[in-house]
Amino acid sequence: MSAIAADPSLEDRIHQELPAARDGDQAAYGRIVRLSQNATTAIALAITRDMQASQDIAQEAYLKAWQQLGRLQNPTSFLPWLRQITRNLARDHLRARRDRLVAGEVADLAIAQAADPDSCPMQRIIDDESGRVAADLISELPDDSREVLLLYYREGGNSRQVAALLGLSDAAVRKRLSRARRSLREDLIERFRDFAEGSAPGTAFTVLVVGGLATFTKPAIAAGAAGGTIGSGVAGKALFGSAGAAGASLVFGALTWWLCRKLLLQYTDTDDERRALLRFYDRWMLASVIGGAFVGLAYAVSDNSYTAFCIATVTLLVAMTLPALTHLPRLMNPLLARDAARDPVGARRRARIYELTFGRAGMLLSSLLVIGLLVIVGLRGH
Repeated sequence: MSAIAADPSLEDRIHQELPAARDGDQAAYGRIVRLSQNATTAIALAITRDMQASQDIAQEAYLKAWQQLGRLQNPTSFLPWLRQITRNLARDHLRARRDRLVAGEVADLAIAQAADPDSCPMQRIIDDESGRVAADLISELPDDSREVLLLYYREGGNSRQVAALLGLSDAAVRKRLSRARRSLREDLIERFRDFAEGSAPGTAFTVLVVGGLATFTKPAIAAGAAGGTIGSGVAGKALFGSAGAAGASLVFGALTWWLCRKLLLQYTDTDDERRALLRFYDRWMLASVIGGAFVGLAYAVSDNSYTAFCIATVTLLVAMTLPALTHLPRLMNPLLARDAARDPVGARRRARIYELTFGRAGMLLSSLLVIGLLVIVGLRGH
């Protein structure tokens, strides 16, 4: 039986947003993300059985689709296309993961983690147990039922909506649901439902994806127009308007968070390394986003005072620079050394990029850029 439009309202809403999104409307694309993010993350999670990786993969899928959205002519092909992008990225992730797991490295990492004074044994136990529970629950299901059952609970038990998001008939969805339920004990079904509902992406996921869109120029937008939009819409509002400052800081924080975490995670080989880095990095970037919003608030409550704006901005700059120059090197130095031992030539290039992003050179460049912007704003009469 061929796939049917199981929930016309959901598909129609996505199709209605696509023309504006193709023309570069990030808000319209954000609404598409919000409507479909349960499906993309469920697909990635069903393949990888890794919560954090599934979120990363889904974000990357949306950004990749955004880059190529101008070429999409038929709105009805969007969801199948997005699903295929997600599946391809998830399979690439598994292949890369297998390639990284070399004999002996797990033991080396365990020794490094045991020697880390900043690690939290109890938190590691909780993280490991959560990851194992998720992987075990998903592994218990038949391959073709994993996506369906995850999405079914995330969509509030609406089988027709699951059918729409996965491109299946309602009958096919119900058949897979029945097969999945038969394969799990009743108590595991309850645990799986709690896990599926609790791990569903929320508003923060949508914000991160939309924040990352500014990195790319879509084919439908001319380079000059895109530059003008970013220059006047983001930078201008961030520097001259309180609401714009908070909003642009959020977008910039989300974009930087996504791009730079990719740079850091390329050095990791195991889940423990990944968790140790993400524990530091996600909190660090969350602090930067909150700090950016605080800068906008300071600008607003001080009646648009340029002095207050400068003080708040410099305070945030110092607060973000210190952890990058003290705590992060303790996590990264062993990984950088290992990378240099494996591939001396390639490691030098990667180390230069790392230094310009997170090292002293990167912090200096960031500081000079921020101070330069503050000076420009002052000279233009703020």
